Amino acid sequence: MSTQRRSNMAIGIILVLLGLWFLAGQIFPQFSRWLDIDFAWPLFVVGAGLVLFIFALFTGVPGLAVPACIVSGIGGLLYWQNATGNWESWAYAWALIPGFAGVGVLVQGLLGGHPRQSWREGAGMIVTSLILFLIFGSFLGGPNLLGDYWPVLLIVLGGWLLVRPWLRGR
Repeated sequence: MSTQRRSNMAIGIILVLLGLWFLAGQIFPQFSRWLDIDFAWPLFVVGAGLVLFIFALFTGVPGLAVPACIVSGIGGLLYWQNATGNWESWAYAWALIPGFAGVGVLVQGLLGGHPRQSWREGAGMIVTSLILFLIFGSFLGGPNLLGDYWPVLLIVLGGWLLVRPWLRGR
């Protein structure tokens, strides 16, 4: 099947799903009330990421998995922040975005047939993202799992980044 045909199929599926969504809201008014826009608006961001992912699957463009995971991950963060009212967590939650990209790299590798290389790259991004999240969260009001010793994690991360090029050369 040609790329143009797959692309048209993906757009068609997305339009049918959107139409069903809006039709359900018109036929069943309680559905619209159940999906209170004041609370559930971040789900539209998650949905945009899912649309990108569906498009990646049907068009055969695995590279779209990376932005799909980033958009969906940010939507998930927004949903959590909206539900808890903890908006100040953006001070350190942004550090999770490279991890979302890492998940996208893993998915891209699975869809594109390069799982080994994508595992190495994606896992590295996820670990780096979690380390940054712990570091920034420790001194910006987030989960303080490291206590007063968060600078040690900075030293370990910096040392790893300095040593890693020599390890790859072997």
